[in-house]
Amino acid sequence: MRTSTGLSATLTGCGLALTLLIGLTACGGPPTWVKKGSGAYNDKDSKAFYGVGSVVGVRNEPLAWDTAENRARAEIAKHFETYTGYLMRDYAASTTAGDFTRNTEEQHVERAIKTITTVTLSGVRPVDRYKDEKTGTYYVLAKLSLEDMKNNLEQAKELNAQVRDFVRKNADRLFERLEKEEEKRANR
Repeated sequence: MRTSTGLSATLTGCGLALTLLIGLTACGGPPTWVKKGSGAYNDKDSKAFYGVGSVVGVRNEPLAWDTAENRARAEIAKHFETYTGYLMRDYAASTTAGDFTRNTEEQHVERAIKTITTVTLSGVRPVDRYKDEKTGTYYVLAKLSLEDMKNNLEQAKELNAQVRDFVRKNADRLFERLEKEEEKRANR
């Protein structure tokens, strides 16, 4: 026969074991930033741009980490400057011959898209990394704080004074607008 104290201790022990089991299971998955992906996010008390880079199928571990880190930096760069060229050519013809009962049609459609990102960013740092042992995928999280970006603008010699002043004055507003657009995209 169990006493209420013994039953309480048993339930407490089961609760502790269940809590530990849930905690261990939760630790087994990827970090939240892997699923969240790249974007402009509020990070506690600061705003920052994050890039998540990944690579799979590379056996040389140092090379895999470097590749994932470079891809994370590229993800951040895409937020600042991206050129996209788009070309579509469409050809259609319909030919009727002789008695007008025989019709020959042909179509040809081509599409080409070219996207280029070239930007120099100072202050982008890898802040976390994760390897998915099951898939062999390496992930790196890189960060560029909004403050670092503003400081870089102070030192930018390529920008004229008017552009630099405009960006400095509107950086916070533009960041919030970008963050809203990222939220809309994530909610689709």
